[in-house]
Amino acid sequence: MLTRSQRVLLLAVGWAFILLGVAGLFLPFLQGILFLLIGLVILSSEYVWAHRLLNRLRQRFPVLAQKSDRAAQRAADWLRRFSRQRESR
Repeated sequence: MLTRSQRVLLLAVGWAFILLGVAGLFLPFLQGILFLLIGLVILSSEYVWAHRLLNRLRQRFPVLAQKSDRAAQRAADWLRRFSRQRESR
């Protein structure tokens, strides 16, 4: 369970990515869609609307959903290996 300060930090980071994503839609050097998706993933743990929107996007774009699942799995594996290496030190 997240503490209050962790939850506030999580929400702040999620909304920061959303703001970067909106700015990135208008600025050529930022990847707006990528930042919006990252922000939605972060906020989906706290907001039902973000979770629903992500589910709609997954249904609309199944190929991207599969790629996203594979990337998430690789990241989780990497984090698991990284945490084991730190524990063994």
